[in-house]
Amino acid sequence: MPETLSQNQIDELLKRMRSGISEKEPEPKTKEKLYDFSSPKKFTKDQLKSLNNLYENFSRVLSSYFTSILRSVCEVSISQVEEQRYHEFNNALPDNTLVGMISFQPNATSYSETTLMIELPTPFGFLLIDRLMGGSAENYSPDRDYTDIETALLELILTNITRYMQEAWSSYFPLKTSLRSVETNGRFLQAFSPQDIVVIVSIEIREEHFMGTANICMPAENLEEIINSFSVKYTHPTKQQDPGKDKLKQELLLDYIKQSDLEVTAFLDTCRMSLSEITQLQVGDVISLNRRIDDDISVFVEGVPWFTARIGEAGTKKALKLVTAVSEKVK
Repeated sequence: MPETLSQNQIDELLKRMRSGISEKEPEPKTKEKLYDFSSPKKFTKDQLKSLNNLYENFSRVLSSYFTSILRSVCEVSISQVEEQRYHEFNNALPDNTLVGMISFQPNATSYSETTLMIELPTPFGFLLIDRLMGGSAENYSPDRDYTDIETALLELILTNITRYMQEAWSSYFPLKTSLRSVETNGRFLQAFSPQDIVVIVSIEIREEHFMGTANICMPAENLEEIINSFSVKYTHPTKQQDPGKDKLKQELLLDYIKQSDLEVTAFLDTCRMSLSEITQLQVGDVISLNRRIDDDISVFVEGVPWFTARIGEAGTKKALKLVTAVSEKVK
């Protein structure tokens, strides 16, 4: 039932109507963003964008890797890149979590070695273990810590993730990464000082039975040195390939191409005839060409002139003997 107004409320409304007073709508509050002058931002938007592009490539590789493990489509994308105090990141970690401590070693001696952290949600860790052990498609997330065997399996996964991270960074900056340790309790992590500035890359993971966020934590002090070395040419990086792998890839592609079917056509000669002459042609008629029987003719591969050849016989069949390649003749 609608609320019934009292007599006093009715009198107050009538009084407002006679005096022309109306309730003013509250003015919308402007969004204000607090700025901490004690810890100014160390990175510009362009630098964070470059870092975002780097980890976009990393997320695409992770998407394929997780899809192969989970045996279902898994989408991985970058949701946010921001800098904050380390204690803010550490306080947000749950007690039971999966953290890989990664050694970050630049090849150049002018840059110091540092440590990166990658944190995966605990339910996602159990889901990876379940699928690795041949589990069903149902979500599997027990309320307990990881066992030693499960930790060993997750260490193998984090080792592969560390290798993919090295490949993503090597397109921008030569370095080497290795998995230092695996931690399962976020409260015991003492990688950095609580007041240190760190950059947090949030990675969103979407799968049929799971949706969550993983995080990569990098110290700003070391990252600031490295990211300043990014030049304009790395805006669209070219991946550094191993010459041996490139040669093997080329040979593999060439083997596949060699198995392709191509149409080879030999042209004796061309001639021009009127339509009336063509209509009068009969079986057994002889057409005179402008080429001698012992002259070279052209051999076309898929309509492209490729060789010159000589007409002959092989046993009881007509045949062609290739004389020269057109490319050699041009030279």
